[in-house]
Amino acid sequence: MKYLVQNETETEKVAKAFAKTLKKGDIVALYGTLGAGKTAFCRGLIRSLTGEIDEVPSPTFTLLQTYETKNFVIYHFDFYRLKNPDEAYEIGIEEAFYDGVSLIEWPEKLGNLLPARHKRIDIKIINDLTREITIE
Repeated sequence: MKYLVQNETETEKVAKAFAKTLKKGDIVALYGTLGAGKTAFCRGLIRSLTGEIDEVPSPTFTLLQTYETKNFVIYHFDFYRLKNPDEAYEIGIEEAFYDGVSLIEWPEKLGNLLPARHKRIDIKIINDLTREITIE
């Protein structure tokens, strides 16, 4: 499915609709260049599943933020600063894959550690305002 969005509010609407499809054990890999809207998408998804919490910071420096929902824990990873795929083990990626829903920004940094069974989201910058979100 493809969506054209013009702002963060529209991005969050797409994310909220997608959030309804998620279940424990799902892995969501978000691809896109710096500033494309990966974190905005995650923020909308997390707010939808946790009851609209206010603070959803980017895990760029911490690598991981977790959020409780009624049915599972959301693991929000940002691997932009990951130097080696094996570093993901140190922050509990295996547990996340089995015990919760994993949102992974910069999944290409995981190499072969990214399971084939993941859901893929591509966010492409069309121009200063417009983004194309493709959900596979």
